[in-house]
Amino acid sequence: MCSRYRRATATARARREPRGRPPAGRAGGADGRPRGGWHDATVIAHASPRRTTRLVRTAGTAVALTALATACTHSAEKAPAPQDTGTATPGQVHVVAPDVDLTITHAVAHLDASGSGTVTMTVRNGTGLPEHLDMVATPDGGRGRLTGAATGDNGSMTSAGILLQPGSTVTFAAPGPTIRLTATHGVTAAHTLPLMLQFGIARLVRLTAVVTGG
Repeated sequence: MCSRYRRATATARARREPRGRPPAGRAGGADGRPRGGWHDATVIAHASPRRTTRLVRTAGTAVALTALATACTHSAEKAPAPQDTGTATPGQVHVVAPDVDLTITHAVAHLDASGSGTVTMTVRNGTGLPEHLDMVATPDGGRGRLTGAATGDNGSMTSAGILLQPGSTVTFAAPGPTIRLTATHGVTAAHTLPLMLQFGIARLVRLTAVVTGG
């Protein structure tokens, strides 16, 4: 249950508490109705204007609480995340999901002593939809600089990122699209570099690149 629903429920409960009236179970009047108690909604036509306003307000609150409960339920629902079906082998990953079939292989980070260099890799878009690589992130907030291919549409830079045509394979290395890293941190003792790639449809994909000198 989300916090907005809890707050709304508490407020509605406070408004329903009788003020200065006998507790439930006390004997009623001659007509069988409890003295000072709340009238049922079925006798709203016989209630005073003030009591009618309170009944209508209570009904409206119940409707609002129902809407809040529904909104909380819907907000908790999430689309299925892409699944990595590959192994833990550095330099490759295979991601599948509805409208997603990405295969990344030969991911290598060519870094000098300062942590600067490029990332090369091959990306296969196995779906019938165009995909885009929008961001490459490294540990400690690092970002790669993306540059589109020198010629051709596939691998070119668009407003959505590097274009990966349906059913195509793109190699990230000149003269194709490139990924430039500067002063990169996070190289592991096993000479690997954790990467996070942001795609338009596949969303975030985690990949470990093999690190080589220069």
